[in-house]
Parts: sequence; structure tokens; C-alpha cells
Amino acid sequence: MDFTGFEVRKCPPTVMYIPNFITSEEEQRILSHIERTPKPRWTQLLNRRLVNYGGVPHPNGMIAEEIPEWLQIYVDKVNNLGVFESQNANHVLVNEYLPGQGILPHTDGPLFHPIISTISTGAHTVLEFAKREDTAAEAEAGADQPSEMPREVRFKLLLEPRSLLILKDTLYSDYLHAISETSEDVLCDRICNYDLCENTYKIGDHLVRRSPRISLTIRNVPKTSKMKLKFC
Repeated sequence: MDFTGFEVRKCPPTVMYIPNFITSEEEQRILSHIERTPKPRWTQLLNRRLVNYGGVPHPNGMIAEEIPEWLQIYVDKVNNLGVFESQNANHVLVNEYLPGQGILPHTDGPLFHPIISTISTGAHTVLEFAKREDTAAEAEAGADQPSEMPREVRFKLLLEPRSLLILKDTLYSDYLHAISETSEDVLCDRICNYDLCENTYKIGDHLVRRSPRISLTIRNVPKTSKMKLKFC
């Protein structure tokens, strides 16, 4: 697929934003399946809960698990775009964000092929980016771990429901991304993708208050194993 018309040009390379990547009917099917996910399948964190599909990434290799058919449909839809170049996605991280929940600045790290694709469903969010600093503290914490160190937000992206976001190149390696823990977002001039959004927005507008959002982060884990691993 030619992404020329979907590239966000007002931020460092490379970001593609595709509005209405899935239909409203597909969105509702996804939300319905997520709603029926058994509670023990979820991992509860302080600021959100999540489910891994395809396996749990690990430095020793991810033990590959079959992705459910209802979810594989959207993995295939992303793979068919050629997003991962010669690779195919084999892992989906489902995150649920309730109003007021977010995620600290982080990078996805070396366990993944350095491309992220994310489908947003249910509600909007604003993704914030800060320059990664190669400090000793960050190195000790691990590049793929959330960082509580204060950082200047360089730019933001507005993610609408049903959109697809693709991050790669220096945006993957040199920038941290985060979601603020807030119940309402104010549109500002640091949001870079207004021209690609489905709706028309005015700077200074308050978006409607956040409602529950489900994100599907679809990635490729290069190192996989079908053997049972012993974790130390």
C-alpha cells in the first residue's frame, strides 16, 4: 500500500495515520469480543488492564500461541498493507483504558520488530511524544520500561476511534510515547495530524470527556519458540 497520503509530515519520521481503517460494524464486533473476555485472561495493572494474544514476549523468545480467529482478521488486514515489510505481525496487545487512565512515557523496546501498528476502538485518545534521553537511570530501568522521569512533550497525535496508527524509524527508536491520565483532552497546536483526521477540530476545543477505549497494538515478535521455556 502507498502510505503517501497518510503520512504525518509535521513530526519526526515516521508516522502514518489512517482514519476509518475499520468500519463501525467491525469496531462493535471487536468490542463485543473484548467484553466477553474471561476475567482471568486479563492482567490488571495500576493504570489499565491488558491481554496478550499470540504469546507473551520474553527475551528468551515468545512461546507462540494461536491468535483467535476473530482477532486474526485484523492482524491479516494490517499484514496485507505490508506494514511490517518482509515480516508479518504475530502478536496483539489489547489495552483497556478507562477515563482518567493512561500510560507513562515508554518505548516498545528490542523484543519487537521496530514498527508499531495500533487500532483504536471505543473512544479517542491523545498520544504524547517526548525525546528519549540516554541517561544512566533510563538505561538501568530498561528502554522498554515506562519512565517516570519528567520530559518535555514535543508533539501529540489525536487517535480517533476506528483509526490505524503506524510508528517506525526514529519515532520508534528515539522517542517515548505516553497517554496522560486525564478525563478530558484539550486540543492544542502540538497535535500534528489534524489534517488527516476524520472529523474537523478547532484548536482550543475540549474533546468530549474520555470514555472507555480499547486499543489493539499489532506487532511482530521476531524471536519465537514452540518449546516450553524455563524462566529464571
